[in-house]
Amino acid sequence: MDKKKRLLIVALVILIGCFFFFDLAQYLSLDYFKSQQQAISDFHSQNAILSAGIFVMIYIAVTALSLPGAAVMTLAGGAIFGLLQGTILVSFASTIGATLAFLVSRTLLKESVQKKFADSLKSINAGIEKEGAFYLFGLRLVPLFPFFVINLVMGLTPIKTRQFFLISQLGMLPGTLVYVYTGTQLGQIDSLSGILSPGLLFAFALLGLFPILAKKLMESIQAKKVFANYDKPSKFDTNMVVIGAGSAGLVTSLIAAATKAKVSLIERHKMGGDCLNTGCVPSKALIRSAKMAKYHERAEEFGLSNENIEVDFPAVMERIQSIIKTIEPHDSIERFTGLGVDCITGSAEIIDPFRVKVNGETITTRNIVISTGARPFVPAIKGIEDTGYLTSDTIWELREKPGRMLIIGGGPIGCEMAQSFQRLGVQVIQVDRSARIMPREDEDVSAEVQKRFIEEGIDLRLNHQPTEFITDNGQKVLLCTDIDGTEQRIEYDVLLLAVGRKANTEGFGLDKLNIPLTDKGTIEVNEFLQTRFPNIYACGDVAGPYQFTHTASHQAWYTAVNGLFGLFKKFKADYRVIPWATFSDPEVARVGINEQEAKAQGIAYDVSRYDIDDLDRAIADGEAHGFIKVLTVPGKDKILGVTIVGHHAGDIIAEYVTAMKHGLGLNKILGTIHIYPTLAETNKFVAGNWKKANAPEKVLQFLEKFHAWRRG
Repeated sequence: MDKKKRLLIVALVILIGCFFFFDLAQYLSLDYFKSQQQAISDFHSQNAILSAGIFVMIYIAVTALSLPGAAVMTLAGGAIFGLLQGTILVSFASTIGATLAFLVSRTLLKESVQKKFADSLKSINAGIEKEGAFYLFGLRLVPLFPFFVINLVMGLTPIKTRQFFLISQLGMLPGTLVYVYTGTQLGQIDSLSGILSPGLLFAFALLGLFPILAKKLMESIQAKKVFANYDKPSKFDTNMVVIGAGSAGLVTSLIAAATKAKVSLIERHKMGGDCLNTGCVPSKALIRSAKMAKYHERAEEFGLSNENIEVDFPAVMERIQSIIKTIEPHDSIERFTGLGVDCITGSAEIIDPFRVKVNGETITTRNIVISTGARPFVPAIKGIEDTGYLTSDTIWELREKPGRMLIIGGGPIGCEMAQSFQRLGVQVIQVDRSARIMPREDEDVSAEVQKRFIEEGIDLRLNHQPTEFITDNGQKVLLCTDIDGTEQRIEYDVLLLAVGRKANTEGFGLDKLNIPLTDKGTIEVNEFLQTRFPNIYACGDVAGPYQFTHTASHQAWYTAVNGLFGLFKKFKADYRVIPWATFSDPEVARVGINEQEAKAQGIAYDVSRYDIDDLDRAIADGEAHGFIKVLTVPGKDKILGVTIVGHHAGDIIAEYVTAMKHGLGLNKILGTIHIYPTLAETNKFVAGNWKKANAPEKVLQFLEKFHAWRRG
């Protein structure tokens, strides 16, 4: 650190230290000002210029040092100098002080912060360089954050000092005017009856309404800015056009129709999206058949004879299609048309923020909701296109049972498919570059599932990096390197890719509107699920951050309500309690954070665990395996996260989802009656373990003595 910075730090420490040591804050209180108002007014009337200069210097010092008292001084400025002069003095003093704080922050912190958090600040720096003026203006106009925080944070960004000064003064001016006006009214109070004066009541009303009005003004300015080059129709064909009839699109359109809005739902393929046709429904049907095959192997455990029953692979795959057809009517065009949705089959193209073209016709609409979903990601591995592959979209076309199936991916989809096909008689080889399957879960969770996979014969190849697919004398081969860098050859018959999903953002005009994407390839949306156009929303897999059917449905409520009723009230999407499950055997279900996430985020926690092999119902069902662990705030029963590994974990965890959503702790779980014998008792028993670990030792010692005394 150079000499200049050291001197600046010493000066700041001395000045701020003096302020608190000599309790100077008492002179910047409203009570003190009212007690000295007459004397201050007399001094001002005799020394107008001097009093204005002293006021400005004190205000600059308070603001520059980020000390408390600026709001009181603004009110005092109105009471002493009046509306016009007070506004001018406060405006310049506050801006000069803010700029000095900005420069102090930049001098002392910018270089080190930008260097240490370079990657994290890239997007922020880019945003400031692109829309720094407008962004700063919004922060100043709508007081969401304390102004001293804005001064210090902006000093860490690339915004220019002159630009900061001018935009700050302009953005703070409306708020300054309101506060100074309120000060003029406060200055006129000389008795309790003055509190009810019309002028003061109006001033307080302005203080309350200003943030709301300023926010509306900012939204109006921003909308006008993005819509500037587009022709807005004088009337619209529909209230909302929804593109994509997956879970998100179906729920959005259903809510719109239920509230009597006119809504058009456009789908170019099949109603129901991936979940019905290629995702949740077919995969769970496959898992069920595989589980029944496994139960047949275990028949003797349940006192049944183990007859020689073979897996009819084509019949299993056909059963999946029949289940899809059974559920199809729930998401059909006929049903949604009957509910009031205008269902259109065709490819949508967004012409502009108010027009969507489909089948040669243009629909004008007030709102557009993009719910186009996602598709399996195909990694760019040499030779993969030549040797061929299946994905979670195309695996359901398989009818002939392969001898060896190579699955790339150790996440939820890869694990569900690996175990299911292994149980149906296919030799599965599962490859992943991570050191363990399900790497997002805790190590003990991965270990529990991994142990079962190995027992069932799945050939796990972890720490393996695929490099090339080749065909050697008619035999398909994957070349990959292991953890030691040694090349390995893996022969297979069918390849299934399960390495994640990619948002569907092409082919419907998104690029023409310059709607940005995130680093993960999803559409960039704000907390209300709006894109850069306030009337264009995105939800479901195409928006992220979670790619679950239940999350897509959750987001759909926000897009429908915000789009149709945002004129009155908008709601921020709530992701505080998002549960999910991997339907392997044992199942893995989670809500909230786990241990590895808590450690990575520096969150302190206590962990309570209960092993399900001790649960009566699990023993009776022949499913005595797995565990539940609950993370809580140290010393409290507040739940931070829950992970369950075991039979029907996805069902058992629902109680904890409700508890976290509504702020219920482990004491409430423990005090709830659970039916015996059920797997749900798991939740109560882990709460009991938490209670034992947090038992009041001194109270128990006293009770021990009390009972001994009672015995004589």
